[in-house]
Amino acid sequence: MATQAKPSVVSFGAYEFNLCSGELRKEGMRVRLEGQPLAVLQMLLDRPGELVTREELQKRLWPADTFVDFEHSLNAAVKRLRERLNDSADQPRFIETLARRGYRFVALTNGFVADRETEKAVLVPGESRSRATVTFRLQRLWPFVAAAVCFSGIALWGWRQSHNRPPILTIPAIRSLAVLPLQNLSGDPSQEYFADGMTEELIGKLSMIHGLRVISRTSVMRFKDTHSPVPEIAAALHVDAIVEGSVMREGNLVRVHAQLIRGATDEHFWSETYDRQREDILALESAVAQAIASKVEVSVTWEERARLAAAQHVSPEAYESYLKGMFGKDYTKAEVDQSAAYFEDAIRRDPTFAPAYVGLAAAYGSLGSPFVGASPDEVRPKMINALRKAVQLDPGTANANLMLAGIYGNQWQWAESKAEYKQALALNPNHPGAHIGFSHWLLSQGRTEEAIAWAQRASELDPLGGLGSNVGWILFQARHYDEAIRELRRVIAVSPEDAYAYWFLGFALIATGQPDQAIAPLEQARSLSGGSSAVIGVLVRAYAHAGRRGDALRLVDELKRREKTSYVPPAAFVNAYLGLGDNERAFVWLERAYQEKAEILCYLKVHPFFDPLRGDSRYRNLVHRVGLDKAW
Repeated sequence: MATQAKPSVVSFGAYEFNLCSGELRKEGMRVRLEGQPLAVLQMLLDRPGELVTREELQKRLWPADTFVDFEHSLNAAVKRLRERLNDSADQPRFIETLARRGYRFVALTNGFVADRETEKAVLVPGESRSRATVTFRLQRLWPFVAAAVCFSGIALWGWRQSHNRPPILTIPAIRSLAVLPLQNLSGDPSQEYFADGMTEELIGKLSMIHGLRVISRTSVMRFKDTHSPVPEIAAALHVDAIVEGSVMREGNLVRVHAQLIRGATDEHFWSETYDRQREDILALESAVAQAIASKVEVSVTWEERARLAAAQHVSPEAYESYLKGMFGKDYTKAEVDQSAAYFEDAIRRDPTFAPAYVGLAAAYGSLGSPFVGASPDEVRPKMINALRKAVQLDPGTANANLMLAGIYGNQWQWAESKAEYKQALALNPNHPGAHIGFSHWLLSQGRTEEAIAWAQRASELDPLGGLGSNVGWILFQARHYDEAIRELRRVIAVSPEDAYAYWFLGFALIATGQPDQAIAPLEQARSLSGGSSAVIGVLVRAYAHAGRRGDALRLVDELKRREKTSYVPPAAFVNAYLGLGDNERAFVWLERAYQEKAEILCYLKVHPFFDPLRGDSRYRNLVHRVGLDKAW
């Protein structure tokens, strides 16, 4: 009987497996397969049709000195292999389970041949005797059926051309993706910020494409240093594709490897490596973004292509300082000051680098946040100057427009604020911050349901990130209290260090008549924020409504002592006195808030805590002076 050499590539169904390289492909596209699932497939294809026992698999995959839960591990490996082959244990097309014995590869492969000298079928391993007999009989009848086969083959070819067009048509289009954190292959853990910065910039580039939904960095960073399967990550983020890769620095050279993977099938259909000098780091980011954009099934306009390609030269030292400022913490004044110092250093080294000015403006903004508490009169002029410089250097900087929108809103320049939000969204339609910012603008106008819709869109772009606390705040202001509580508790479960989530949860619990339940999360917010005066103001209300008026008054005294030595935002006293039922003193501090253009006045039309004041003419006059009695 003639023999035939074993093929180096085994074909079965739509798949091909290279026995030498261990590479699996489906219709020409690589399917990600490694580790134990790969080893199982190799053993099964080595003996197609034959039983491969569990004992054999154990000896091959788990040596005697390896201590694992063998049963669980083998089952998991076979399950993963079946997922890659789109196979089913109940109705197997490729891998059959023989209960308590092992597994068998049951699909036809390209290993079947016939011995023409003896006119008998060669029974390749696993071929059933009945199948060989059928083959032999067909060979004897060949002269009689040849013509029929020929004509039917032509007909079948025509039918398949009209009905079975290329299977790629069934592959879902890529209209959404997530860029996973690039791996730092530099061998130096202190360089993590560089890899994270590259991830951030790549996301920012791709986010410019209107037809593509791109998940924000805060959500994808949850998968940093994890080994979750790509389909699981894609399902969690609700995306069609995943970008993963690595970055390595060697001296003055930066190497980035990136690949594009279909989320549902784990198929790798694009991969490339880029080498650039550190001075050309922004050009490198543009090249990767352009390559990915060319592979997704969305229309990219000429303007978007131009923005993707745009890349300026930047001093490597300036870029280093910029990245260090970007990934610093900003809860305390010391942390914000450190970030600001990095951005100022980046500007000194390269005064033409627009993102550094945006970063500096963001640091000033953090100084004026409720948790740090610098005076708006101190920080806003600095923010405006930095942002105007950024826009002058690069009119396509969406983050600059976004921050200007927020500043204009806090200064009650409502039309200008709306225009800047629209510009930010035009430049970066995937910016979750722009969506949530415009949601706040709508909220200030009393358009609460529209505000919720924009907030939900922001959540789609950042499903696992920190925007949930903002969504909870908007739901609270819209008086969807139960939804707000659920959302904020979800955020806390995922991000137990999010001080804003605890703070906003306190508001919502008080609004639902649960002040005693609000005390614990407010105390936690107070601790996480370093004793924020703004949090203390709401805690006064919780204590007062829970019947602990003495504790509430002691906290008011603490705010008064603080005011003598440091800045205390008027909102802290407004919330405190409203909580104590002292409306007259609340009006005194609302007037102080007006003089400072404090952010709390943006919510005059909707804030539930202001309800006791709405019938007072002084309140209506305040709404008029802030410009919220008009339609913008």
